[in-house]
Amino acid sequence: MLKCIGIDPGLADTGVGVVTGLGFDIDSYSFGAIQTSKLLSLPERLDIIFSKLLTVLKDGKPDLMVVEDVFSLEKFPKSGIMLGKVTGVILLAGFRSGVPVVEIPVREAKKILTGNGNASKDQLEKAVRHLLGHPERIQPDHASDALALAVIGQYRYGNQQTGT
Repeated sequence: MLKCIGIDPGLADTGVGVVTGLGFDIDSYSFGAIQTSKLLSLPERLDIIFSKLLTVLKDGKPDLMVVEDVFSLEKFPKSGIMLGKVTGVILLAGFRSGVPVVEIPVREAKKILTGNGNASKDQLEKAVRHLLGHPERIQPDHASDALALAVIGQYRYGNQQTGT
């Protein structure tokens, strides 16, 4: 039995998804988001993300953490820089808690779960919901994306552990 945590970085909402099982045979899952207020300073917001994630990692003791790889849009380079800062504290939390960390590009996650690297957030959410047998929409969107990453990590890590 393996536990994998997926993290979708975001300054306002960092998605967190946890799956337990072996490969695509998921026994349990949970999801949520670490939220920060835009009224706080950037260092305060990063500290909230780091501290809460560190607590989740230390309490939950996952076998693997999968983080969405940072990307930047040409039109919005500052967004990419901000995501890089958020991702930095996420990677640090993984390191500090002793959890192995891998990064997966969002297009790769979409391709694996929907068959289309350009799938919409809605298509990815539906694929994750179907795979988990979850009866209603998974919200917030960042939590759905985090669950997608956790499922992919579970599948890859589980296969490595079982030799399949």
